[in-house]
Amino acid sequence: MKDTFIPSKLDLKKQWYVIDAKDKCLGRLATEVSNLLRGKKKIIFTPAQDIGDCIIIINADKVNVSGKKRTQKLYFRHSGRPGGKTIETFEELQNRIPERIVEKAIKGMLPKNRLGRKFFTKLKVYNGEKHPHMSQKPQIIEL
Repeated sequence: MKDTFIPSKLDLKKQWYVIDAKDKCLGRLATEVSNLLRGKKKIIFTPAQDIGDCIIIINADKVNVSGKKRTQKLYFRHSGRPGGKTIETFEELQNRIPERIVEKAIKGMLPKNRLGRKFFTKLKVYNGEKHPHMSQKPQIIEL
């Protein structure tokens, strides 16, 4: 008889990774990062547990999209007030808050529950080359 192996907190070792988003395609970057956040590439992957790693994304303002998405892709948000809907294109949002584009793409690929919200807290996105997480000794990953 085979027993199911469920990893304990002693088996889990969180790793920190740095990913440079410069000239990377947004969707392909988001799928790789969401898989790393969930821990899908690990041998002890369990869908109901948080065994993923922490990810730092730098150069979020230099991410690419293909085709006419730069002018045609729309981002919606609502303030909750009557008439509070705001619509922005990819270019407008990239000029204003470039981190939000990458965060929104990755968050859409995570589970929509408490576990997905926990995964999202392990994602750190920054505009330039600098980030304040050097004390965690992150490893650089090429995607």
